[in-house]
Amino acid sequence: MPQFIRLGFFLALRQVRRASPWTTSLIIFVMTLTFLNLVVVSGILVGLIEGAVEANKEFYTSDIIISTLEKKNYIEQSPSILNIIRSMPEVAAVSARYLGSGQIEASYKTAAKEEDIDSAGASLVGIDPIAEDNLTGVSRFVIDGEYLSPNDYDQILIGAYLLTEYFPVESASFPTLDNVSVGEKVRITIGDVKREMTVKGIVKSKVDEISYRIYFVDSQFRDLIGRNDYNVGEISIRLKNGANPNIIKEALLRAGVGEHARVQTFEDAQPKFLQDIKDTFALLGNMISSIGLVVASITIFIVIFINAITRRKFIGILKGVGISGRTIEVSYVFQSFFYALSGSSIGLLILYGFLEPFISAHPINFPFSDGILVAPVSGTVIKILILIFTTVIAGYIPARMIVRKNTLDSILGRN
Repeated sequence: MPQFIRLGFFLALRQVRRASPWTTSLIIFVMTLTFLNLVVVSGILVGLIEGAVEANKEFYTSDIIISTLEKKNYIEQSPSILNIIRSMPEVAAVSARYLGSGQIEASYKTAAKEEDIDSAGASLVGIDPIAEDNLTGVSRFVIDGEYLSPNDYDQILIGAYLLTEYFPVESASFPTLDNVSVGEKVRITIGDVKREMTVKGIVKSKVDEISYRIYFVDSQFRDLIGRNDYNVGEISIRLKNGANPNIIKEALLRAGVGEHARVQTFEDAQPKFLQDIKDTFALLGNMISSIGLVVASITIFIVIFINAITRRKFIGILKGVGISGRTIEVSYVFQSFFYALSGSSIGLLILYGFLEPFISAHPINFPFSDGILVAPVSGTVIKILILIFTTVIAGYIPARMIVRKNTLDSILGRN
């Protein structure tokens, strides 16, 4: 190691030890806040969307979702496909859903005219209540009433976003039903079939596919839509821990499933606009964080500059006895490095020791998602390097400005 670096390190260590503990603590505190600002702001903004993506995966698509081909109303050869899926050792749970669309009506018994009937369009889903709950845990979203059981007949779960009480938006594009509660009768229209049903429960989730749907027991729903071939509309698959969704997807395609259905991993099924929003929020978070980085750099610049000004005579003496200016500059670089490294280390402990596990256990309750803190280690390391680099530069510049002064002028205190 060159002598000027060793001597610079010695001078920096001596300066830090002799500095005011309060001043040192304050600088490190500022660097800690700057680090957290760099990581946490962008992490929460990205986590807002990531929370929606994770919820969509956990409560709707699972690891793999199989859906209908374009221009098809159902997945052909569904029983054979389900047999293939269930024979795969990597599969932990599977749910097959019958899909349809129709009309739900309320107040049809009391309406004076047909046009006075309270109605709304809805997505209709026939499920095996046990298999669906094992896969997505949909029963936890029943906010009123009870979840379906396999033997329920003429009973439904209705999504909260179809009810004005839970989704009070007045729009012709999103009609909702007034005064519908658990235990009341509603009328379902599917094509030419009309059926009176009892509302057994109301489901509400931040995953739209849950809150906009009406759930039936699959055996009755097959009769309503005239589907006697057991061909379903979509199949969601959850894999065992450690199983790779892409490998299972390829295995299903090799087994011929792709000839009758579209096979997607949860990432494939993720809408592109969500990824675009995530990228935008990441950029926005980095822009906001960069402001804190500039403030921290200015703080270090001022601290080092004032320190160098007050020690100008001492610096002049050091130069007078043969200590090179480069050695003195290196000493201030080491000081800046110490502040940045100390602040980052404390920030890392706060981030991974408290913030990330706490927010994971208690997600931030945003209106459309349960936000988490996204702070990958690789990204955090890059931000630490950026913080250290800018801090070192901010410490080097004022030291360079003072060291370049004439040695005699510095000793005598002349400008």
